[in-house]
Amino acid sequence: MSETSARIEMLSPEAARQAAAEAGVPGQAADLSIFRVLLNQPALARWIADLLFGLLFRGSLDTRLRELVILRLGWATGSVYEWTQHWRIATRLGIPAADLLAVRDWQTSTQLSEADRAVLAATDETLETGAISRDTWARCRRHVGGDAELLELVAAIGTWRLVSSVLRSLEVPLEEGVEPWPPDGRAPATG
Repeated sequence: MSETSARIEMLSPEAARQAAAEAGVPGQAADLSIFRVLLNQPALARWIADLLFGLLFRGSLDTRLRELVILRLGWATGSVYEWTQHWRIATRLGIPAADLLAVRDWQTSTQLSEADRAVLAATDETLETGAISRDTWARCRRHVGGDAELLELVAAIGTWRLVSSVLRSLEVPLEEGVEPWPPDGRAPATG
């Protein structure tokens, strides 16, 4: 996908960095295709950046669980960008590739912990019905943490579902030179 294929034109890297600085969006975001599109509306880019960067760098939800949720959302919604970017983040965090690949068919995987399975069930239920069931909530409470972590779990599911919709609706391309769907190139049937 080329940079010109987004439904809303991506700002040049220079223009994106300038817009990010003026809007208070972290500088590293300006190089990402999603923000090169979002920075066409600087206030919106700032609001989304605040939420994403807060959950990524200042949250209390376990980073492994957060990344499994994001990868599941990317897979289940067919968001090439979301899956690919968070594959890179998760592997840098030291999460084994086998665990990341397991989110594709987590219900039959023997690779995942009870905490992993609880947050993945919560993710799928939210995608399917818009909410987490009582049984899954109880599993998350047992395996994920207290109120702060559970609030962040719900926020992470909702936030990255929003991001998936933005990415797919605007047809945001991957950054130049980034290969999609690592490591085996397999894409979801919904993609």
